[in-house]
Amino acid sequence: MKKIAILNGPNLDRLGKREPEIYGRATLRDLEKRLRVEARTLGVALTFFQSNHEGALIDKLGELADRRYAGIIINPGGLSHTSIALRDSIAGTAIPTIEVHISNIRRREPFRRKSMTAGACAAMICGQGLPGYVRALRRLAKS
Repeated sequence: MKKIAILNGPNLDRLGKREPEIYGRATLRDLEKRLRVEARTLGVALTFFQSNHEGALIDKLGELADRRYAGIIINPGGLSHTSIALRDSIAGTAIPTIEVHISNIRRREPFRRKSMTAGACAAMICGQGLPGYVRALRRLAKS
């Protein structure tokens, strides 16, 4: 069975509480339930990981590479705009990775419009809310 990891970065553990006018009222647990249902229909196994710490995300990416995951969906949160180390770690996995952002970073504050990490990813989906994760999962399941 194809294994796909869902990684969420800083503040995504606060979904449903933090700025619901931007990120909605659904929680990270709600997202995970939704993705588990979709994964069953697609016949893939999911692993979930969230951390507010850059190094923990980098360590997890290395672990996923060593365990030969078939795909990664990552929402690096604010680290997407600042972290060359995270970008290098994504690139170093050689695993097809899709970056997801709940809000449309291209229409937000100027400092959010550029993603340092997206260049290491096969694609970026932004501005579609939680359904963006489902879209990424479907794409990775087919590849």
